[in-house]
Order: sequence, then C-alpha cells, then structure tokens
Amino acid sequence: MRLTLHTDYALRVLIHLGIHHPGARASRRVSIREIAQAYRISENHLVKVVHRLGQGGFVTTVRGRGGGLELARPAAEINVGAVVRFTEDDMALVDCEGRNSTDGRPCVLSPACVLRSVLGDALGAFLAVLDGYTLADLLTGREAALLGLIVPVDD
Repeated sequence: MRLTLHTDYALRVLIHLGIHHPGARASRRVSIREIAQAYRISENHLVKVVHRLGQGGFVTTVRGRGGGLELARPAAEINVGAVVRFTEDDMALVDCEGRNSTDGRPCVLSPACVLRSVLGDALGAFLAVLDGYTLADLLTGREAALLGLIVPVDD
C-alpha cells in the first residue's frame, strides 16, 4: 500500500501543529509558509491539504493578526487511521471493477477471484494498526528536534 502525497503532507501538517498545540513546549499558531519551509514542500500544495484537513475537522484556521493554523482538537483525539481514511480518495489496492482499465470493463477474474478478499483483509489489518495510534503517539519529540523546534532530551 502506498499513501498519496496528499495524505503524507496531511500527516506532516498535523505533526507540525501537534508540536505547537496548547500544552506543548512551543505552543503557538503556525503558518502554511512555516510548515512548507520546515518540510521543504510546496506551499501551494499545502494550501489544498490544509483546506481538506479543515473540512475534516482536524485543523482550525484563524485569520488576521496573530492568526494561523492550529489543531481543532487535542492530539490525543486525532486518530491516525481516521486521517488516512479521510485524506485518501481511493483505498482499493487493486482495480477489480475496471475503473482504470483501458476498456473500462471489470477484471475477468472477478467472479471467482479470492485475491480481492485477501487484499481486503490486508487493507483492514493496515487500517487497524493505524487506528491504534493517535497524533499524540507521533509526537515523541524527535520530530520537533529535527525541525529545530526544541532541544532534544537525552533518554
């Protein structure tokens, strides 16, 4: 399974915002520009990602002086599996229905194929693992240290 760049960027945005969420050491609102520079990714692409995260209730945007982005709820309440489901347009591992085939017809194996079921189980297991994590679980401090936001603490 390969996640889209949209989902990858969405998770990066949430991690960055989680580092600055109220209660964190470096609590404050952040800009799209700051996130784009921190991760060296397109600011234009991030605008779309942030808009989508706002639609999903993961991110809140505040306009004007002192504005910026922040998490819409505590990091412990943002489930990684839910984010992935929300940001991925198509979770199908294979195209059994022929949507992407040149002739638009379903796969000839569809009536008797067991692979579809096996891949469905695999996808379910993948999502079940992601469902076991929240954004808070991803905020170990290493990410913040990499971004130069906090001084790493020796273990």
